[in-house]
Amino acid sequence: MTPLKNPNELTVDLAENGATTALVYEARDPRIDAAFILAHGAGAGQHSTFVVEFARALSTLGLDVVTFNFPYTEQRRRIPDRGPVLEACFRAVIERARDRVASARDFLFIGGKSMGGRISTQVAAADPSLPVSGLVLLGYPLHPPGKPAERRDKHLPAIHHPVLFVQGSRDAFGTPEQLAPAIAAMQPFATLSTVEDGDHSFKLRGKDPRQAGVFANIQQDIVAWVRTVVTASAP
Repeated sequence: MTPLKNPNELTVDLAENGATTALVYEARDPRIDAAFILAHGAGAGQHSTFVVEFARALSTLGLDVVTFNFPYTEQRRRIPDRGPVLEACFRAVIERARDRVASARDFLFIGGKSMGGRISTQVAAADPSLPVSGLVLLGYPLHPPGKPAERRDKHLPAIHHPVLFVQGSRDAFGTPEQLAPAIAAMQPFATLSTVEDGDHSFKLRGKDPRQAGVFANIQQDIVAWVRTVVTASAP
């Protein structure tokens, strides 16, 4: 097998918020001819171990993967930007990806880890004409830890694209059971994949030797779901 290429760097203009950096991980053969924008969570940027490992694995499995930094991360600030700034950044990355990544003009999926996934849902819910084929949400932050009443799900039924939720059974930000009512309201668009004994980052308890296999299974499930959506959408 040929070695993985280093990702290609793109500059994304954010108007009054300056610019940010995106990275394109090119798909290996057999390609799906689809792209996935994978946004980072609140506490770590696109160079975090989680994002890099998932981007490389998914590109190896045939997806073009685009990662990027939200403005606060690019500018090395710790506190996330307000919602409108995060959403504007995501929309700019979508536009840039469609301009520079050929597969993104055919089938483009958006989503990400925790906060990044949540912002993708807000962007998709606000614009029914958004040129995306589906969303992949890795550890959706349904509520802050310990505050199950503060739910972040009112906008979800407004998403009219296929959505894959990947959720750990021990996720402190929302268990699969807590997500169930929101997912039911989104039918027939939503699919839930539960990571048994996984936390918010899909980590098992202790030094479980099954951990590497858990991540690999999630990555394979994502690609299988994307292939299903692409096949169903193709003329």
